Amino acid sequence: MTSMSAELSNERESSEIANSELVSIEQAELRQFVTFVVADEVFAVDMAPVQEIIRVPAVVRVPLAPPSLEGLANLRGRVLPIISLRRLFAAAERAPDDASRAVVIDLGQPLGFIVDRVTSVISVEPHQIEDVTDIKQTVNSELLIGVLKNVAGYSMVMLLDFAKLIAHEFAAIQQCSQQQNLSLPAVDAPTEDDVVSDEWQLVSFSVDGEEYAIDIAHVQEIVQVPPQIVNVPNTASHVLGLMTLRERLLPLVSLRTLFHLPSAPITEQCRIVVVALSGAPHSAAVGIVTDTVSEVLRVPRQLVDAMPALLLQQQQRQDISQICRLDGGKRLVSIISVAEMFQQRAVMQAMSVAAQEEGTMQHSESSAVESDDDLTDDDWQIVVFRLADGEFGVPIDTVQEIVRIPEQLTHVPKAPSFVEGVINLRGAVLPVIDQRTRLGLPSTTRNERQRIMVFTLRGARVGFIVDAVTEVLKVPQRFIEAAPQLSAAQTRLLGQVANLPHQDRMIQLLSPEQLLDGQEELAMVAMQ
Repeated sequence: MTSMSAELSNERESSEIANSELVSIEQAELRQFVTFVVADEVFAVDMAPVQEIIRVPAVVRVPLAPPSLEGLANLRGRVLPIISLRRLFAAAERAPDDASRAVVIDLGQPLGFIVDRVTSVISVEPHQIEDVTDIKQTVNSELLIGVLKNVAGYSMVMLLDFAKLIAHEFAAIQQCSQQQNLSLPAVDAPTEDDVVSDEWQLVSFSVDGEEYAIDIAHVQEIVQVPPQIVNVPNTASHVLGLMTLRERLLPLVSLRTLFHLPSAPITEQCRIVVVALSGAPHSAAVGIVTDTVSEVLRVPRQLVDAMPALLLQQQQRQDISQICRLDGGKRLVSIISVAEMFQQRAVMQAMSVAAQEEGTMQHSESSAVESDDDLTDDDWQIVVFRLADGEFGVPIDTVQEIVRIPEQLTHVPKAPSFVEGVINLRGAVLPVIDQRTRLGLPSTTRNERQRIMVFTLRGARVGFIVDAVTEVLKVPQRFIEAAPQLSAAQTRLLGQVANLPHQDRMIQLLSPEQLLDGQEELAMVAMQ
């Protein structure tokens, strides 16, 4: 009897174990899906590759990318492509609202897909997933991996194959997903150009309608005026105050006040030219506040004259020692001597105040903080320009010069269609291309802020029209990263970005050598 009871007990235990194992197996086979709505249709994606679901972020537009790409977003310091599912589905356009979300899915690299709204996360048993064969006659099932019927209150939920979804428009991403390799063609860091002995490269700017210039070798950066300038008591009137530039204090000097010119309010067009003596430490720098930065000039030395001694004494401006004659002498640019400027008592006082304030700040801090201003040879110095609503940059050493657009470009018969015209640049013919047209951006009317950036592309000098040249930035190498591979043309031309999360900025870095292909370069050479 006892033996029979023991056997029944063992059978019950075996049955319970078998049942529990069966439940575990069934639970293990359950699959989770995120369901969402796009254009009134309900879709689902497997939960496994979904990294997170976020509000639709602000984006930076990317030229030469597929139309469905909304742009690039900065997600906690990571560059994230944002894709519109409505555009992928050829549905009616609709601006994101409070219900819209971006579903971040890992497809070899993270991608954010904008949906109208996320509805739920559901668990589905395998038998609830139906094959798409039955609906092939009525629905294009190419992008589906299955259909869910009668789940989460919906009669039908379509399971999307996101890898196939992006295969057509984002071939580079699909290849990246298959290879699990995000490496890009190497883009060389900027190197110093050989100095041309008979030319002088100058950064020119305007103050009260007059043009001035400084040797580009002394210009560290050109930055926008910050929203807040810290006033320093008991300083000269031309010392506007201090600003923080990459965790360092930079004294700001007004050229208007220094040169006894009429005062004027600081506007959005004003720029700060950060100047330092060659070989001086980074802290020995001054920010010169100008009305606007005009262009980068390459000036033959024979067009530069010494300031007449009599005029120099009358003006009491020993810091302006030379005059540059342009446009046949119709345009005069005063060249500021940085060495003389740094000897001025007012400028020395401004640097002293900044050094004292910075020393006080550093002494009060209890721990060392990594500073971006400790720049090394690996750091990038880039010229930043605007096109449409985007910021772009090129290594400063690739820019030959930056000039204004003349009132009229000369049209050349039988010139390539992408050439806007040509200009006479110091006796040489310069073909000019509209950068907006080159990058597939909407055209715009000519205006005073536009400039021509001149590059030398395999022996051919070519100018590209940009909306505005805004600043020169020094970017630590660690903030330069590979751009997402969105199309073959975009990858070649815009293969890297300067991701500056602390400034909430993303600057797309352009490779000038990729602006023209081989045949186009030959056409440019033939025009010169």
